[in-house]
Amino acid sequence: MAGAREVEQRPASGVVLIAIVGIAIAFLLSMALLSVAGSGNTLSETNLLFAALIFYAGAGALYLGFGVTGAEASFRFATGTTWLGLIANTAAVAHRWYEAGHPPFSSVYEMLLSFVWMLAVLTLVAQKKYGVKVIGTVTMPVAIVGMVLMQLLRSEVHPLMPLLQSTWLHVHVTLAILAYAACALSFAVALMFLVKDKMKTETFLVWTSASTSSVYVSILVARLKLWTQASSWTLNPAREADALAHKEVSFAAAALNSGLLLSLTLMAVATPLVFYALARWKKSDSLLRAADRAVFGSILMQLTTLALILVCARNGHYPSVLGDGFFPAILTTRAFLLPCMVGSVLISLLYLLLVWRREDLERLLPSSEILDRITYRTICLAFPLLTLMIATGAYWANQTWGSYWSWDPKETWAAITWLVYALYLHMRITGGWRGRRAAYFAIAGFAVVIFTFFGVTYLLPGLHVFG
Repeated sequence: MAGAREVEQRPASGVVLIAIVGIAIAFLLSMALLSVAGSGNTLSETNLLFAALIFYAGAGALYLGFGVTGAEASFRFATGTTWLGLIANTAAVAHRWYEAGHPPFSSVYEMLLSFVWMLAVLTLVAQKKYGVKVIGTVTMPVAIVGMVLMQLLRSEVHPLMPLLQSTWLHVHVTLAILAYAACALSFAVALMFLVKDKMKTETFLVWTSASTSSVYVSILVARLKLWTQASSWTLNPAREADALAHKEVSFAAAALNSGLLLSLTLMAVATPLVFYALARWKKSDSLLRAADRAVFGSILMQLTTLALILVCARNGHYPSVLGDGFFPAILTTRAFLLPCMVGSVLISLLYLLLVWRREDLERLLPSSEILDRITYRTICLAFPLLTLMIATGAYWANQTWGSYWSWDPKETWAAITWLVYALYLHMRITGGWRGRRAAYFAIAGFAVVIFTFFGVTYLLPGLHVFG
């Protein structure tokens, strides 16, 4: 009878969370099956990546299910599905290596392929060695966003340019991938620490709403031409050859009229933060509960916006700014739009998991002292890798460009990343920093890693044009 009462006391919201993620996985599966059926080549790299995406998404859903129910069966299935995703990911890496004739290190697409593979490996190691069974609730969403981004980046196999035909490419990029994956793992463990350390759920609400709001502010700033129009991008097939010669394959067009839709979504994801501010001002518990409910509404709005933009881009034909015809809109020319939106949804889902199953999550996690120690050990692994990455990069740069350091944006931000983690280790060893301050540093460090890996490549181009 006690077990029956416990089941009855479980809120239906946890089931809703699993249902939402399950529907998303079913959508991915159907898209993958359609792609496989249309390609005629089952073992192509694209299909292998689709398979990895599906398995990683399934693993993420099962890890969420484990966090909701605490059922060991969910954890075992999540681990098995992660292994299946890793196998598909490994096959994609091997296929790429064979086709290109060199390790997959020469572009952002190839580095991301290797990064996701390493993140999956470290996830399995962390849960086996340290017993952090819910680590996949954070690392798998990161892997999912990476896999979605790979579907959009240019993936053609090209011969290595003379600049990259060096053994130091393999050494330098291998160190970078290992270091960044370790940083991602420290980020995930630091988040787990904050949960175990009894950080207020309202604080997580603030960070969730602020993070998702920043995503849509960035999207709007990057794409908004008029207040009611956001830029879409179209491809002119007739001019593709000429455009490729100038490294321009797309033409901007204010076409989707998605500015208003994105603005409404921004309002939806910012609403929980507004409710929280009002609740603190008026000291109202009812407004705090409204803020929680607003997160669920923001997820529905984000999913609706994502679906509409995909449908419009897939089915619409828009004029190019050159005025020489109508062409289909494509997302690959603005590859970060979709991953940013998917990432925003996943952030919100993780918050809902925390709200609905806070006590269960805390019970499933190791002690806060162990999590703090794991974060420290992971950064102790990442920091020397970052150091060697910068050192080998400097030596290679001197061989290639005649200078060890050129203050290239990628070099500068790699140095900033190194300094953040150096400060973490310095303050921990000499200042005795433990607990939340150390966790905040680990989270901030990974944010810098993300900008160094992706943001610098596209926003601050320099000598590292290859990624």
